[in-house]
Amino acid sequence: MADSAYDEECDYLFKAVLIGDSAVGKSNLLSRFAADEFRLDSKPTIGVEFAYRNVKIGDKIIKAQIWDTAGQERFRAITSSYYRGALGALLVYDITRRTTFANVKKWMHELREYGNSDMVVVLVGNKSDLAQSRQVSEEEGRNLAESEGLFFMETSALENLNVEEAFLRMITKIHEITSKKYLDAKTNETANLHGGKEIITIDEVTATKHSNNCCYN
Repeated sequence: MADSAYDEECDYLFKAVLIGDSAVGKSNLLSRFAADEFRLDSKPTIGVEFAYRNVKIGDKIIKAQIWDTAGQERFRAITSSYYRGALGALLVYDITRRTTFANVKKWMHELREYGNSDMVVVLVGNKSDLAQSRQVSEEEGRNLAESEGLFFMETSALENLNVEEAFLRMITKIHEITSKKYLDAKTNETANLHGGKEIITIDEVTATKHSNNCCYN
């Protein structure tokens, strides 16, 4: 866990989750993004693990807190609570295993049940380095993403292909949405303040009193 001094270095802290079936490469995508590492002997994630990485978007430093959730069914009850507070998700399937692609709809249902309505989701077809064993075409992945309103990218954690781009696309979009919400809130706050000043003025109060007196006379 990062210490408080490290926390102070960032302007925003964004939580995101990695989801998808077991053995699609979620852990290696995370280790590649967070530490530029790849482990051929990677073991299945038990429960939940997470890693941090600071990313600069414009003039802001964003600390991305990425949670790696276990894909095995027996851990689903444990991991569902970890959607809480997540602003983004990488939904990962393995291009060499069609069943993992078929299960994307199931993961989308879970996301909509537990996640925020405006969560940024990137559909990721991982293991693009194994093109000779491909069972899911890039076009199929892209079409599914478009139909579900998701971003899409194929990656290879082994070759470090598009891994950075997939995470940065998610983080950048989260930043855009968060910044817009902040600006909208400030605009509404300013409008409310101005509205109050316009309604509650001495002249208007005086005018109201005069009109009331006229009515009674």
